[in-house]
Amino acid sequence: MPATPAPVADRDRWLALALLLGALALAYLLLVHPWWTVPMREANARIQALQQRELRLRTELELAPEVERRLAEVEAQRRVRAGFLPESTPELATAGLVQRLETVVAQASPGNRSCAITNRSPLTESRPGRFPRVTVQVRLRCGAPELAAVLHALEGGTPRMFVDNLNVLAQRYFFMAGQAGGGSGGLDVSFDLYGYIAPGGEAARAR
Repeated sequence: MPATPAPVADRDRWLALALLLGALALAYLLLVHPWWTVPMREANARIQALQQRELRLRTELELAPEVERRLAEVEAQRRVRAGFLPESTPELATAGLVQRLETVVAQASPGNRSCAITNRSPLTESRPGRFPRVTVQVRLRCGAPELAAVLHALEGGTPRMFVDNLNVLAQRYFFMAGQAGGGSGGLDVSFDLYGYIAPGGEAARAR
């Protein structure tokens, strides 16, 4: 029997090797890739996404106190800029109005020598509105310069306060607390002093 030529044998071996590699590649594509490689890649992608999400959540939790503090500061600044009273309830706002009135009068007339509060009464507001309003009925006995200073300080300060229903009666004589005598040219003044509460204050009280 004649021997097989060497080139033919080499060609058969290369052909067998190519068929084997093709079979392995086909087996990989049909069995390994869809059942192992693809699920592993998807699992790795999910793990990375969860790790990134966990990192974001951890960062947000660490920053939460600072964010809440900044939000509170911004909210307070917004209320002041908008002119709302800082108190959250009508009762507190009424007390705040009275306190600001007393401070302004004391600054205009130290020791109440030329201006004094004779009455300050909270007024119940019955009118509905978008912004809750609180009002105090005020009566003063003042000299003219002190009255001008009081009104200017009330309506020109922060938070915004408003004067309404202003009535001024001239008195021939007026007497101040702590004075033995009196002076001439005093004014008997009455007006409504009011301001507004931010809408969020009422909501907070309701909760």
